[in-house]
Amino acid sequence: MTLSFELSMPRVNTWNGRWSGQDRLYAIVKNLGKSQKQKARGQAIIDNQPYSYDFGDGWSARVKVREIDVAEARKVRRASEGFYGYDWMVGSILGYGKIQTAAQREAEGYGHV
Repeated sequence: MTLSFELSMPRVNTWNGRWSGQDRLYAIVKNLGKSQKQKARGQAIIDNQPYSYDFGDGWSARVKVREIDVAEARKVRRASEGFYGYDWMVGSILGYGKIQTAAQREAEGYGHV
């Protein structure tokens, strides 16, 4: 199962209310594998979206997830401009099922990841 994680900033704290990257694609493609366990994990990630994170300063991020095929994965990888430095959000979704900072993970007993 291949998933595309796509970043947006639905709430911004700018003078004009716009995010400079809003017309660009910020995406990460992850291949979870073909086993039934991995497909179930991927489906759970899709079912629990969107994933949101409030930065506490007037900005918030949203990550939407969709299943894609190999051809679409190539297109997304080519078109993506990275993940705006927030790759850790995808790692957190994959590892914990939600977006958490290192401090939040530590507070819940997960330690640093």
